This record gives sequence, structure tokens and C-alpha cells, in this order.
Amino acid sequence: MDGAPKSAYELAMERLKKQDADAGVSERSLTDEQKNEIAEVRKTYSAKLAQEEILFKSKTQGYVDPEARRELEANYRRDVERINHERDRKIEKIREAAPRE
Repeated sequence: MDGAPKSAYELAMERLKKQDADAGVSERSLTDEQKNEIAEVRKTYSAKLAQEEILFKSKTQGYVDPEARRELEANYRRDVERINHERDRKIEKIREAAPRE
């Protein structure tokens, strides 16, 4: 470097990289193809989440019963959690295939 003082962020990142190196964790670089796959997965699941939200809002408009509404909300939260979990699992699978440095 040029001798300029480092930011707290830079210092923290250096410490984390050193901890990873000491623990034997190596970085993985993603290929452009893997980056594109991850972007596609995120885009697909973003659309699924938007669809769930639209369906949830349209269903709840007709309900005035608080118990029925709570049940719909619980189902919605469960569906969102499932979709997020599927997305994260697919992204992790793509990342696991990345070559080690």
C-alpha cells in the first residue's frame, strides 16, 4: 500500500482473512458461469417471493376474521421461509462447486 492509514473495515477484513487462514479455510473464486447461475437463481426466487406476496395480499383482502387472517399470515411466512431456504440451498450448492484457491 501507499502507507495511508487503513479503515476499520480494512483492518477487520484482514483479521478475518487471517483467522480463516489459521483455521484452514480457503477462499473460493466463482467462475463467471457460477456468478451467472447465482444471479439467475436469485432472480427466479425473487419472482417467486413477489408472486407469494401478491397472492397473500389478494387473499387477505377478503378476510375480516382475525383468526383466519392469522392463519393466512402464518402460511405466508412459512411459504416465504421455504422459498428463501430453497434459494439459499441452491446458491450454496453452486458455491460448493467453485474451485479452491
